[in-house]
Amino acid sequence: MTVKPATRHWAWPLLVGTAAIALVGCGTSEAPTKESAPAAKLTLTDSRGKKVTLHGPAKRVVGTEWNVVESLVSLGVDPVGAADVKGYKAYDTAAPLPSGVKDIGTRGEPSVDTVAALKPDLIVATDDLSDSAVKQLSKVAPVIVVRSADAGRQIGQLTDNVNLIARATGTEDRARTELAAFRKKITAGRKELAAAGLDGEKVAFADGWKEGSQVSVRPYVKGALITDVNTELGLVSPWTMKGDKGYGLAATDVEGLTRIGDAQFVYITNTADGEDPFAGGLKDNAVWKSLPFVKKGGVHRLPDGIWMFGGTASMTQYIDAVVHALTK
Repeated sequence: MTVKPATRHWAWPLLVGTAAIALVGCGTSEAPTKESAPAAKLTLTDSRGKKVTLHGPAKRVVGTEWNVVESLVSLGVDPVGAADVKGYKAYDTAAPLPSGVKDIGTRGEPSVDTVAALKPDLIVATDDLSDSAVKQLSKVAPVIVVRSADAGRQIGQLTDNVNLIARATGTEDRARTELAAFRKKITAGRKELAAAGLDGEKVAFADGWKEGSQVSVRPYVKGALITDVNTELGLVSPWTMKGDKGYGLAATDVEGLTRIGDAQFVYITNTADGEDPFAGGLKDNAVWKSLPFVKKGGVHRLPDGIWMFGGTASMTQYIDAVVHALTK
């Protein structure tokens, strides 16, 4: 896609210069006003190892993925543009978007022309976005790329992302507050679960979807962000299968649920996706009905709008929901 260069307002400095000459010609006795010093340039190194220079902390920021949009909002930065605004509002309710945020297209294919029209100071993308899309966006404004997920250190990666976005937007103090509040929430959640006798409780987290009569299950195994949060809460994942290197996600079906034993089963779905794949899609399934956690009432659907791949706000929302579900 061809990107038109931003229009340069050449007339403005010319008019200023003309006005200054006119004032001198009139013999004004007023002392010349001191021009404010230009903002110091800011150089950051993003997840690619690429150095990105900004003309001071960014104010007009576009986010191409929901987790970075959530982090911007959590840091007090109202993005001027975000990918799939309708989807964000349905799936990530922890950090509501302010009104007037422009939809820039899908998360995988943002519209470069729409982004250019917003005249951003900065575009925040993730490494899930293709190199070609990042290259096109870089013609519009500086782009910093964060790593979307790392199954070896999800909470550490989340923290790195928040801190990088904070440095780019001059919100480091807010980032420290957000991250401290998140850690405090984990500690409080762990204490509450332990007080309820749930320290070391086996909890299998998953989501899923129904296609025709078939229900697909996506386990969040070792290395998933939610599983790492659960571990911090003192919970134990019974999943034994291996997930992908980025998100810690695996794949199975209802038969695979027989391998998690006597655990509690927690999941998130969304009414926007149609029928609940577990409560609805498997309600007449003999295997599902035979599972220990189904028989014992250990199935917990968490509220819609908790984004499983989000930032501090989503994970705080998740902790509140899972602690409530397990202790009620």
